[in-house]
Amino acid sequence: MENPSATAYRSPRSDNRVIFRSKNYATFAAACLLSVACALPAFAAAPSGLVSARTAFSSGRADEALRALGSAIGQNSANAEAWNLRCRVYLAQKRWNDAVSSCSRAVQLAPGSSMYHLWLGRAYGEKASRASIFNAYQTARLTHAEFETAVALDGSNPEALSDLGEYYVDAPGFLGGSYSQAAVLARRLDSINRERACELRAHLAESQKDYATAEQNWHTRIAVSQPSPEATAQAWMDLGSYYLRRGRWNEMLVALKNGAAADTQHGPALVDGASTLIKAGREPQLAAQWLREYLNGKALSADAPAFAVHAELGKLLRTQGDLPAANREFAAANALSANYATMLAGNNGE
Repeated sequence: MENPSATAYRSPRSDNRVIFRSKNYATFAAACLLSVACALPAFAAAPSGLVSARTAFSSGRADEALRALGSAIGQNSANAEAWNLRCRVYLAQKRWNDAVSSCSRAVQLAPGSSMYHLWLGRAYGEKASRASIFNAYQTARLTHAEFETAVALDGSNPEALSDLGEYYVDAPGFLGGSYSQAAVLARRLDSINRERACELRAHLAESQKDYATAEQNWHTRIAVSQPSPEATAQAWMDLGSYYLRRGRWNEMLVALKNGAAADTQHGPALVDGASTLIKAGREPQLAAQWLREYLNGKALSADAPAFAVHAELGKLLRTQGDLPAANREFAAANALSANYATMLAGNNGE
């Protein structure tokens, strides 16, 4: 069955979260964190510029990462991995056109990489989410094509299968949306990444207004994620986000607090939980606490760039009337990514 929606496609990255976070979960994230090297032949050692860039990006130092990548590309303009990582930094900075350009270059240099096509599709998806209706339709088709290519190149890539499945759920039929195709991909994911399969089924059921099945799949995802505290925390946070969409505030709070309790490392899941609280307009003090715990912890990640979290905390503090503290957070964001907080304010959070 086709998705009957007549609205333009929105990227699966563009949900209720207020920062950019790629959809990494336990089994795949460990191998691919901050790098797409898992999609490429093994290298004896990455160039020092790339190592520096990955380290800086992981810590949220976007400008430093871009300088290192500029140096790496200057030394070897055919370095596809550097172009792809530059794309990811641009995505985190919400520089959609620059991201598309860099990811396109990576794909040109390494057309056989499933992950490079996936990231290009994500960049197109983010751009489509903010484009005019006419341009959004054109860019959404490019998103679809890149996701399809990523799956064709590596049919066992759970991120590619998941993103393509989300596209099938969210896109209208005339742009390739298809509930039946999403269900097929969920079955393929069962033997590759059960968490992703549950997540996709939950979104599919929610889109079809089968809320009982959606909730059941969210709970199943929590159960299958149990060996990994990080994945369990994220699963609880995503259940909380589902309850937000359903207006079930008390259950939302319980799920989010369960996620925070599971996140013993104070990782990116805390940022997602805080984002859901902010979206719901509930417990702003707790949201600020979680953002601070993440920033002060040892689990900083490109999934929740520190500069974006500082800016979000600044916005939250500003709404609470604490302008000096808000300005300190904005300054911290701009120190890591020049003018990021200023740009965010000028574009109403986009």
